[in-house]
Amino acid sequence: MANTPKSHSGGVRKSPEDCAICLEKIQEKKTLKCFHSFCSACIDSVFKFKPACPICNTYYGEYTGTQPEGTMTVIRSWQSLPGFELCGSIVIQYSFPAGIQGPEHPNPGVRYSSTCRTAFLPASEDGEKVLKLLRKAFDRRLTFTIGRSVTTGLNNVITWNDIHHKTNMDGGPQCFGYPDPEYLFRVQDELRLTGVTQDD
Repeated sequence: MANTPKSHSGGVRKSPEDCAICLEKIQEKKTLKCFHSFCSACIDSVFKFKPACPICNTYYGEYTGTQPEGTMTVIRSWQSLPGFELCGSIVIQYSFPAGIQGPEHPNPGVRYSSTCRTAFLPASEDGEKVLKLLRKAFDRRLTFTIGRSVTTGLNNVITWNDIHHKTNMDGGPQCFGYPDPEYLFRVQDELRLTGVTQDD
């Protein structure tokens, strides 16, 4: 059975002439470069939040997130990571001062506390490629956001934003560490879903 695009409300399109966003017959048809068509008003409203096709996730323009002001510092280490014994490692240090939430955050005017995070990549060819993509994601404010912490349950805190990082050198995937042979490929897929690729 073919997959039928669903709307955010959980409904199903009746025919290809229906808009996948509102599920009604397409009004003032707008067709994207990926060949998916929508009502002009529907796709314009979606693009205000995320400039990507709701069906195939092709990006149109640059997506900027809600990450607060902070820094991303890169340090090189001779120490190797499990599974990448033939090269050193890349240590990424993220640092955010305390601040006040802006209009793009869940609770504008409410304070959030400072935080620091450390992540690790192998200093291999693929690791260097991922580092460049992570830098691009950070510059576009996509790596972190403000919300509720999954681990502590605290609200109004800086949290990771669906781009997974290795925060331990070892311990395997269950400890957010290495070895994890598929990690560098998985994180590139996660980055691609936010519009961050080598080509853009």
